[in-house]
Amino acid sequence: MQCYHRQKPKQRNTKMGIITLISLAIAVSMDAFAVAICKGLALQKVKLKHYVIVGLWFGGFQALMPIIGYFLGSQFMDKISSIDHWVAAILLAAIGANMLREALSKDDEEVDDSLSVKKMFPLAIATSIDALAVGISLSVFDINIWFSVLCIGITTFIFSAAGIKIGAIFGTKHKSKAEFVGGVILILLGVKIVLEHLGILVL
Repeated sequence: MQCYHRQKPKQRNTKMGIITLISLAIAVSMDAFAVAICKGLALQKVKLKHYVIVGLWFGGFQALMPIIGYFLGSQFMDKISSIDHWVAAILLAAIGANMLREALSKDDEEVDDSLSVKKMFPLAIATSIDALAVGISLSVFDINIWFSVLCIGITTFIFSAAGIKIGAIFGTKHKSKAEFVGGVILILLGVKIVLEHLGILVL
């Protein structure tokens, strides 16, 4: 009698520590943080509901997009397992470089004080597109995706709420700094992944 054995899926052998995860969560929340600062400036008189609405929109989508990206990336794990670390590093570095470009751009972003679905939905999508690519990079790691996206969502909620307050008090002068910091963190995380794979860095 012939026996058939189901082939086991390839294991993800790259682990992500909690500090790296938190750093990643902070980095991807910077776009939402920057837009929230603009919202805070437009709102001027900020109420509790403003923090909750903006935080839920941005935090919710920043959690949703990595889930989609993660499961999309998982479909290609068998094909990219030999170069998965390079894929993750390049994605993170590319997202970080784009954030740096936006931070150094002199174009001012127009954001009004409306918190309607019509206004918030496009903003939530726009600020979470990077998180979709981050989700694809997360698929090469040995992680609990649900804990990871919860961490990203909560971090973004907190930073979005803080952005509303900062915008209402100080205006948009911290917006570019936030995007710049987020970009640098993502690039450094990409470099860290490569160095760990090459055995140069062990954390």
